[in-house]
Amino acid sequence: MSRILALNKGHTDMTSLFGTPDPDLEDQQVIEEIHHVRASLADFLRAPKRWNGLLRRTSTARAIQGSNTIEGYTVSQEDAVAAVDDEPPLSADEETWLEILAYRRVLTYVLNVATEPGFVIDDSVLRSMHFMLLDHDLSKAPGRYRTKEVFVRDDSRGINVYEGPDSESVPHLMRALSESLSTPQPDDPLVRGAMAHLNLVMIHPFRDGNGRMARALQTMVLAQDQVVEPTFSSIEEWLGHNTQDYYDVLAATGHGAWNPGNDATLWVKFNLRAHHMQAQTMRRRFNEAEIQWQRIDELIANHRLSERVGAALFDALIGLRVTRPSYVKLTELDERTATRDLVNAANLGLLEARGERRGRHYVAGHPLREVQAQLRAERKPLEDPYPTLTAEIRRALP
Repeated sequence: MSRILALNKGHTDMTSLFGTPDPDLEDQQVIEEIHHVRASLADFLRAPKRWNGLLRRTSTARAIQGSNTIEGYTVSQEDAVAAVDDEPPLSADEETWLEILAYRRVLTYVLNVATEPGFVIDDSVLRSMHFMLLDHDLSKAPGRYRTKEVFVRDDSRGINVYEGPDSESVPHLMRALSESLSTPQPDDPLVRGAMAHLNLVMIHPFRDGNGRMARALQTMVLAQDQVVEPTFSSIEEWLGHNTQDYYDVLAATGHGAWNPGNDATLWVKFNLRAHHMQAQTMRRRFNEAEIQWQRIDELIANHRLSERVGAALFDALIGLRVTRPSYVKLTELDERTATRDLVNAANLGLLEARGERRGRHYVAGHPLREVQAQLRAERKPLEDPYPTLTAEIRRALP
C-alpha cells in the first residue's frame, strides 16, 4: 500500500505527490541495520581523533564529486577536495569548476543549517538553494520555477525519456512538497529523504539543476535526523558511482511522465540499498583510518618528524595529491616551513614529488603505498542487502 499525499481534496492528481510505500519485513530489517551502522559512526565521531576532520573534508568532496558526475560535470577527487579547501583546481575546465563551486555552496548550506533546532524546509529554502546552485548563469532562471514544459532527454538514444507535469501545476506541487517536508511524518528519515528526492526530481520544477537539487534535498532531510553528521549520511557519492542504476530506477518508477499514482517501492528499496552500502563504506573508512594513523605515527617516530606531517601523509595515503597550499591550510604553517616539511618527507621516500614549480605536488611514497596495498588486500566485500534488486528494476523498465 502507498499513501498518496494530496494538496487538498478539490484538486486532481496533478496536485498530489508520490505516496510512500509501506516497508515490508525485508525493508524494516535493512533500515534497522543502517541505523545500527550509523550509530556506530556517531560513536566514532564523539571520540576526538586527528582524522575526523580529514575524513569529513574528503567525504564532503566525494559527495560533491558524485552528485555532479551524474550531470556530466566530472572532476577528479583532488579537484573536489580543492573545492572544499577553496583552492584552485588542478585540471577542471572553467565551466565545470563553476558548477562544482556552486554545488559546494549548496552543500555547505545544507550541512550547516539543516541541523539547527526548528529548521524547516519550505519553498523559500528550496528556491534559495536553487539560486546558489545556478547564480553563475542567470539565463537558467536560478531560484525561479519553470514556466514551460520540460523533458528529460537521453542523448545517447536521441529520445525524451521523461516529461514533467505542466508548468501551471508546479507551484501547487511544490507547495504540497514543502508542506509534507514541514509536517511531522511517521516514516523513517531514510524513507522520508528518499521520497523528498523522488518528488522533487519528478516534479522537475526548475529549468535546470533538478537532479542536484533533489539529491541535496535528500541530504538535507537526513541532516534533520541528527543521528550522524550529514557529511557521513549522504548517499551522493554512491549514486555517482552507480549512475546507470540510478537512472534505471527513476525510469522504472516514472514510466515516462508525471504520474504520482505509480508505485515507489523499487525507488525506496534502491535508496535503502544505497544507504546500506554507503554506511558500510564509511565504517570501513573509519576502521582503516585508525590503522592508517597508527602506521603514519610509526613512520613519523622512526624518522623523527613533526606530528604535523601526518596530515600530508594521510592525504597521500588515501590517494590525494598533496600541494603546498593544501598542506599550509591543513596545518596553518608559513609557506617556508610547509615547503621544508614536504621536501624532507620526499627526501625520506615517504612522499614522491611530481611536476615543477607551480605544478609541484606530492603523492604517496613506497612505504605509504605498501600500507594501502595491505589494507586493500584485507578488505572484505560489502554486503548487498538486496541482491536481486538490480534485476527487478531492469525488469520493471518501460
